[in-house]
Amino acid sequence: MIPYVREIQFEYGRCDQVSPLIRRVIARNPGPFTFTGTGVYIIGSGQVAVIDPGPDLPEHLDALLAALEGETVSHILVTHHHLDHSPLARPLAAATGATIYGRAAPVDHGEAHAGLEEGADGRFQPDVEIADGDVFSGPGWTLEAVTTPGHTSNHVCFALKEENALFAGDHIMGWSTTVITPPDGDMGDYFASLEKVRARGFQTLWPTHGAPVREVAPFIDAYIAHRREREAQILAALARGHTRIKAMVPELYAAVDPRLHPAAAMSVLSHMRQLVREGRVVTAGEADLDADYRLA
Repeated sequence: MIPYVREIQFEYGRCDQVSPLIRRVIARNPGPFTFTGTGVYIIGSGQVAVIDPGPDLPEHLDALLAALEGETVSHILVTHHHLDHSPLARPLAAATGATIYGRAAPVDHGEAHAGLEEGADGRFQPDVEIADGDVFSGPGWTLEAVTTPGHTSNHVCFALKEENALFAGDHIMGWSTTVITPPDGDMGDYFASLEKVRARGFQTLWPTHGAPVREVAPFIDAYIAHRREREAQILAALARGHTRIKAMVPELYAAVDPRLHPAAAMSVLSHMRQLVREGRVVTAGEADLDADYRLA
């Protein structure tokens, strides 16, 4: 079982000091994929960085500007290009003069995930394209880019050196598992990125949605075990004669909100594509939602 962390104290638009170097403002965009809403992190004081500005909502921009009054924003850091993370980056940069850092939205794959998540900001383009290991700093704070493809191909987390903490975006969330939606999301990449983060030994994870994760290694172990269990369930369903993903989902996700079943089907597809790559499952044509699958 994943030891979810779902208790969080906040008020929309309020700026809370959540650690010595970190403040948080939560946008009013709650939902089945965003939990209570997008948590925007402000790092440092005086000269600051902002991580995942969030959705383009006027009241949210006003709340952030109020929290930043009298300060200089030197960096706007974006974990990935989904609509609950990146759209406010450009308006915030226009208001503050900050530079936007991140990884550009990938080539449009036909938005196969439209309606299954918060949706993609396909036009997202940072001012500066970043790479794994890039370092950003200000007075008393140092952030390092940690590329973590899986949820999206351009997903990147940010490590805060002074607190041995990781701003995890949607890579690891305390309140839920992460949706992996092909073709941009990739389960093989996701497993590798989980192991990469685990090996770093962070003390705290700060997801963009929800509360921090304090017991990091056991939490990531449970996250990985959950994915491996789901993989085993898919293989067992194939062994029972299920050949279609859409027929498996109601059984595999019986305890999950039915509104999330379309997204769950995409996560099963991501598992299935990885199993096909590994030669454990075969299909006659393209590995997609409507394909017939069988054990190799």
